[in-house]
Amino acid sequence: MSHATVRATILPEIVKMISKEQNISEKEAMDMFYTSATGASFADDETGLYGQSPLFIFGLFREEMQEKGVWNQAQ
Repeated sequence: MSHATVRATILPEIVKMISKEQNISEKEAMDMFYTSATGASFADDETGLYGQSPLFIFGLFREEMQEKGVWNQAQ
């Protein structure tokens, strides 16, 4: 399976997790993810991040957002 296919398969799961936990739309969640360092790494074949589980990638993303102070802790 190509890297692009793998990413296209797991991205919706990541976006749904972000959307649900932050109570935002899936479009907002996707924008939030793809403008993050985690999203950039996910899109880069060299990092191999695309080969990790959606939950693992979501955890990295959440940690990044918490460090930046933009993760809604009230959820």
